[in-house]
Amino acid sequence: MSLPAFDSLLQPDAALVVAFSGGLDSTVLLHQLRDWQQQHPQSRLRALHVHHGLSPNADRWAAHCQAICEQWQLTCDVLHVTVDGSEKGIEAAARTARYQALGAALQPDEQLLTAQHLDDQCETFMLALKRGSGPAGLAAMPVVRRLGSHRLLRPLLNQSRQSLEAYAHAHQLVWIEDESNQDLRYDRNFLRQRLLPELSQRWPHFAEATARSAALCSEQEQLLDELLAGELAERVQPDGSLHFPPLMTMSEPRANALLRRWIAGQGGAMPSRDALQRIRNEVMASREDAQPRLRFGQAELRRYRQQLYWLPVRSSLRDTVLMWPDRCQPLTLPQSLGTLRASQAQSLLRHPQPDEQVSVRFHAQGQVHLVGREGGREMKKLWQALHIPPWQRERLPLIFYNQTLVCVPDLFITREGASCDEQGWQIVWDRAACTGAEQ
Repeated sequence: MSLPAFDSLLQPDAALVVAFSGGLDSTVLLHQLRDWQQQHPQSRLRALHVHHGLSPNADRWAAHCQAICEQWQLTCDVLHVTVDGSEKGIEAAARTARYQALGAALQPDEQLLTAQHLDDQCETFMLALKRGSGPAGLAAMPVVRRLGSHRLLRPLLNQSRQSLEAYAHAHQLVWIEDESNQDLRYDRNFLRQRLLPELSQRWPHFAEATARSAALCSEQEQLLDELLAGELAERVQPDGSLHFPPLMTMSEPRANALLRRWIAGQGGAMPSRDALQRIRNEVMASREDAQPRLRFGQAELRRYRQQLYWLPVRSSLRDTVLMWPDRCQPLTLPQSLGTLRASQAQSLLRHPQPDEQVSVRFHAQGQVHLVGREGGREMKKLWQALHIPPWQRERLPLIFYNQTLVCVPDLFITREGASCDEQGWQIVWDRAACTGAEQ
């Protein structure tokens, strides 16, 4: 790859971070970017090496990467990750852990560059074909995409591995070989070692042809994105949920296309055709009083009234009890739900009696008597009247004096907790740490 090709992707003052494994591909990319950075002194360049801990050579690889970067006068930070392949396999789990670690290590203005090349693109296309993917999956890897709030760039996608090897030998580069690349139990290695060499021998330009097919699929998906953007915007609510009844009356292909784009917009992986059918049959078409839920990895799809919600999977807080003995200090809530603090700005709550302990819980039952309302209401009916979805009900901090519910911040105060004079207090719930789905 000639250096001027970087100019179409990078600004002269860009802050660049290379995902540096120490293998051939990322070594070539880092070397080329070092030369480009020297020609653009306003830019910045550093490397990140992800230590998966899966190989007995992992420590040696990390030391190699740091030594190369020291030789090239670049910074290289090592990121240690834990890979759990029990749910979706080692390959997928390692990839997920790698990108999570890389994304978390980026500074606000930095862009991440990875070294996937033409042969990788071909392998990705073939793996998507094996899975029975549609155009979105067959579009394979784009040159530019988002990784959270950052740009992820793959500037080598039009370069073959053979050309990278020629560059590395011409510049006398040194790289490491991951022994797991020879393990044919992994699908990508099987393609790389067995299938694709045969195909390329028969059809020398097979990799280029699959790249063109991937590009055409990508164009089709971009066109559908444009055509469906307005309709999708009409269906998506301010909280990110999807108003789904109109999808039940349109053609299945159109409804599926909208569902896929909504799920992608929520950060979910592309669902299979079978998964979309289950969403339609088990969630959208279920009876009105049902509370259906489908799990997709670390996310789940749920329905409340006429909305679909894409939510992170969280452990239940139903049995959690937090004591708040010193109200002069803020109380941190679990699972990034924010903090509670006492305020004297308004006298909404009465102060607890000396024999009353203040606690925070996430579940209550029985009747509740609210200030300003006659009679009592069952907690379930109260949540329904307040339009609180079932999964949020156990993520709201309920304030108790001993065994008596006195308030839920920002929602209601019970008669038992109401202040009757100017000596009361209020509870402020700071949700700054909450995610959009949790709010």
